[in-house]
Amino acid sequence: MARTSNIFARVEPEIKEQAEQVLNQLGIPMSNAIGLFLRQIVLQRGIPFEMKLPEKVLPDCSAMTDEQFNAAITRGMMDLSEGKVMTSAQVADMMKRDYGI
Repeated sequence: MARTSNIFARVEPEIKEQAEQVLNQLGIPMSNAIGLFLRQIVLQRGIPFEMKLPEKVLPDCSAMTDEQFNAAITRGMMDLSEGKVMTSAQVADMMKRDYGI
């Protein structure tokens, strides 16, 4: 087994928890994901993704009141029942265009 070094990093607990949930679904331990990230930094000779401010900010559902959230869900359900739907490719294009994601 290759020698390893320890890395200690401070991260917001919510971000760590959300990342762990995603990584668990992918079957990748956090330490492996961090190792992959560092390897990509070496290979790319920089941060391995584009870093820029999004053109628009996604709405924060946690900042909505229950009434606002329920209204948004109701609008979404009405759009669905009226056939106002998009394919995943269309959503991806929109997110890239509108949010830089």
